[in-house]
Amino acid sequence: MTFYPFEKGELIYHNQLASKEDVADWKLEGSAKISTYKNNVLLENELDPEVYGDDAHWVLWCPEQFPDRMMIEWEFSPIEEPGLCMIFFAANGREGQDLFDPTLTRREGKYPQYHSGEINALHLSYFRHKWADERAFRTCNLRKSHGFHLVAQAADPLPPVEDAISPYHLQLVKYDGIVQFSINDLPILKWEDQGDQYGPILKEGKIGFRQMAPMKAAYANLRVSHAILK
Repeated sequence: MTFYPFEKGELIYHNQLASKEDVADWKLEGSAKISTYKNNVLLENELDPEVYGDDAHWVLWCPEQFPDRMMIEWEFSPIEEPGLCMIFFAANGREGQDLFDPTLTRREGKYPQYHSGEINALHLSYFRHKWADERAFRTCNLRKSHGFHLVAQAADPLPPVEDAISPYHLQLVKYDGIVQFSINDLPILKWEDQGDQYGPILKEGKIGFRQMAPMKAAYANLRVSHAILK
């Protein structure tokens, strides 16, 4: 796979994610436990999925509105599985509203509220170990919403928790219609949106992390920079 040659430009946002205080102003949708683990933010479900089902899943949004042509980097450490980890980006209301506009229907962590509700977004699932078939054949999935549109899929190199040597460095580039994703500098997935299917090309928007219970994972050193195409 040949990636476009992007380089990191000016830093837009940096959050060390070293403790739960670092996400005190982030917006949680659904119920989650937020704590500190080895100078990382540790995220896990608060509700028992055996009792609450899909109500046990959640999304945690960074409050910043990020521009297009950006490079997102973060450190990821899977701690306990099964579960699933995902990042939303370029997220806004379907009519151009801010994602947190009070006129939008309240979201509580259930996936259909995000892919077929009142928002547009890109969403990349990069640790898909929730169900037996996902663990048996592991992929990264990129979807575009509104709608449950699978636009790209690639092999996932991340091992199960017992074999993980964490943290893993994840890098995601969103540049006009281009999306590129790598793990530890290994190219994983590339997609180019032409804007002729599934709606126009998405631009600026919010970034958020999602987990499916009972996943437990740690995050650190979120950096968002301008992406420069060489």
